[in-house]
Amino acid sequence: MVTVTGKVVVVTGGRRGLGAALVDEVLARGAAKVYSTARSAYVDERPRVVPVALEVRSAESVAALAELAADAEIVFNNAGVLHPAPLLTGDFAQAAETFDVNVFGPLRVARAFAPVLAANGGGALVNMHSVLSWLAGSGAYGASKAAAWSLTNSLRLELAPQHTHVVGVHAGFIDTDMVSAIERSKAEPADVAARIVDGLKAGDTEVLADEVSVAVKSALSGPVDHLIIPAAG
Repeated sequence: MVTVTGKVVVVTGGRRGLGAALVDEVLARGAAKVYSTARSAYVDERPRVVPVALEVRSAESVAALAELAADAEIVFNNAGVLHPAPLLTGDFAQAAETFDVNVFGPLRVARAFAPVLAANGGGALVNMHSVLSWLAGSGAYGASKAAAWSLTNSLRLELAPQHTHVVGVHAGFIDTDMVSAIERSKAEPADVAARIVDGLKAGDTEVLADEVSVAVKSALSGPVDHLIIPAAG
C-alpha cells in the first residue's frame, strides 16, 4: 500500500490531459509536493506544484530532474506521444520517436529515479500503458505500449529488492487533446486519475482504469486474431 498523503510526487507530462488530472488528484489527496513536467517551461501558481521542463528523450534532462527531485517518493511515468500511422507505410522517424518517448523515456526515468526512491524508503513507480498494449491496429503506438507493458513487468521484479512498488496502468481512450480528433467513447481524465491513485493505495500491481480495459484483458487468453481495435460506432 502506497498513499500519496504527505508524499513528494513526480508526474511526467503533468501539464495537460491525464497528467494534469493526476496532479490535481494527488494534490486533492494531500501530496506534500508535486514536480510536474512538460517539454517546455511553464508556470503553475499552486504552492505545492514545482513545474519543470523535461525531455524524456534526453538522458541529461532526465538526470537533471532526478537531481532536482531528490526528495521524490512516488513517480508517475505519464509522458507519451501518439503517432498511430501504419507500421509499413508510416514515417519511420515518427515510429522511432514513438518508441523513444513511450518505451525508452519511461526506462530513462525509472533508471534515474530508482536510487532516489530507494534512498527515500522505496515508494512507488507508476507507468502508464494503454488498452492498445493488447490490441492490434494502432501502428507504432500500440507496439510501443506493448513494449512498455513488458518493461513495467520486468521493472517490478528488478525494483522489488529495494521495496519500490511498481504499478502498470491500462486505459482506453481518455478525453484529452491527444485523441481529440478520434470519434470514440472516452473516459474522463479525472475518473481515470482517481482509479489510478485508488489502485496505488490498495497495493495493486496493475490498474485497469475503465471497462474497456477490463474487457480486453479478459480476452487475452482467446485467439490472437480477435485482439484488434473494434470499428468505431
